Amino acid sequence: MATLYSPPDFWRSYPILISAQYSGAQITMVPSLPDFKGEDSQETDHLSKFPFRKVPAFEENGFQIQEATAIANYVAGDVLRGAGPQDQALVQQWVNLAEGEIIPSMTTWVYPIMGVAAYSDKACEKAKEVLLGVLSVLNQHLLPRTFLVGDTVTLADISVACALLLLFTQVMEPSMRQLYLNVTRWFCTCVHQPQFRTVLGDVILCKTASPGKLDGKPASTEIIKNQQQEVRSLSEVEVQQVEVHKQQEGVQQEGVQQVEQQQQEQQQEDGLDPTEEAVAAEPKAKDPFASLPKSTFVLDEFKRTYSNEDTLTVALPYLWKKLDREGWSLWYSEYKYPSELGQVFMSCNLITGMFQRLDRLRKHAFASIALLGTDGDSSISGVWLLRGQQLAFELCEDWQADYESYSWRKLDPESEETCTLVREYLSWQGDFKHVGKSFNQAKIFK
Repeated sequence: MATLYSPPDFWRSYPILISAQYSGAQITMVPSLPDFKGEDSQETDHLSKFPFRKVPAFEENGFQIQEATAIANYVAGDVLRGAGPQDQALVQQWVNLAEGEIIPSMTTWVYPIMGVAAYSDKACEKAKEVLLGVLSVLNQHLLPRTFLVGDTVTLADISVACALLLLFTQVMEPSMRQLYLNVTRWFCTCVHQPQFRTVLGDVILCKTASPGKLDGKPASTEIIKNQQQEVRSLSEVEVQQVEVHKQQEGVQQEGVQQVEQQQQEQQQEDGLDPTEEAVAAEPKAKDPFASLPKSTFVLDEFKRTYSNEDTLTVALPYLWKKLDREGWSLWYSEYKYPSELGQVFMSCNLITGMFQRLDRLRKHAFASIALLGTDGDSSISGVWLLRGQQLAFELCEDWQADYESYSWRKLDPESEETCTLVREYLSWQGDFKHVGKSFNQAKIFK
C-alpha cells in the first residue's frame, strides 16, 4: 500500500490523486505533515526519507519520492502517460509547461488575492503576461481538440487543469472566460470527468470580477475561509505558518459550530427534523424554462419513437404532426472553423465533448449533428429541436462553452428548406447540397 504525505485539500496533490483514480493505484493519505526538523529519531527518519523537505511526499514498499509531478507520473497508468513515444513526449511537454510556466505565474497572480502572499505590482503584471500568453496558445491548440494529447484524458490534461484550477475559481470571471472559450470548454470537460470529481468535488467557476481579481491586488475586505497553500519547503518558519492556518481554521470551526447550534434550536422551534431542514435550506437551481407555458409536445415520446421506429416513415411524420410550434423551435447550427478540422475521429470528439457538457439540457433538447466530408476536408453541422423560441444556450452559462464556436440560424418549421434539413440530418441520408459534402457519420443528442 502506498502512502501520500500531504496537507488535506492541498491542490498540489490533486494530480496525484486524480491519476490514481484513473490507474486504480491504492493510496493511503496521511494528512499530518512530516516534521523535517530532525530533533528526534522519528523526525530524523522522515528527513532521511525525504531530504528535499517537500510535500507532497510519497512512499511505497521502501521506495520514497518527492515532487508532485514525479509522484503523479509514478502512480499514473500507461494510458495516462501517452500511447507511444511521440504522445509520451507531448504529454511531458504539457506537464513541464504546467510546472515551469503556469504554476509559478498562477501563484504570483492568485495568491495575493487569496491573502496568502504579499502583492508585488511588477511581479503580478509579469505573471499575468505569461499566463495570458499560455491561455492564448492553449485556446488555439484546443480549437480542434477535446483533450491536449490524443483522444482521451492524459497526464497532460490532469497537470494543466490542476495548474489552472485556482485561476478558474478565483480570477477568471465570465467575461474573461469568453476570451478563451476553447480552454474553458476543455477545462469543464476535464473537471466533470468522474475521476476528477472524486478528488475535486464540484468545481465552481469564478462568478464575478470582485475588486482585485483582475489586477491581482488583494481586496481589503475579502476573507478566505479555505486557503489552499503551496508548501514547497517545510522550513521551521513555514511549519509555523501552517500551524497558524490550522488555528485560524479552528476559530472558524468554532463559529460554524455556534451557527449549527442556533440552527438546531430553531429547528426544534419550527418542528423540522435535520433532513427536512437540509432540504429546505438547499439552494434551488433556477430552471431557464420555468416561465414557459406547458407544451403539448412530449419530447421523451418523440425520442422513443425516433429510437425505435423507422425515421422516414414513422418518426418524422410523428414530429411534424405533434410538434408544438409555439413551445418549441428548430435551429440549424454549423461549426465556424471547418479549415481547422483534421482527421474525422478528432472532429467526432468535438461533437462528443459538446454533448457531454450539455447533459443538463437533454430533457429540453434533441439534435442530430453530422460530420460531412473526409479527413482534412470536413464540416460539422446539424439540426436542433429546442424548448421555447429563444436559443437555449443563451439562457444558462453552463451551456455556453461550445455554442459560440457555431453559427446559429432559426428555422421556419413550415418551409420546404426546413423539411429537407430535418429529413437529411435525422435520417442520415440525402445530398446535403447546402454544405456540398457527402455524409460521413452523425451523433444524436437525446
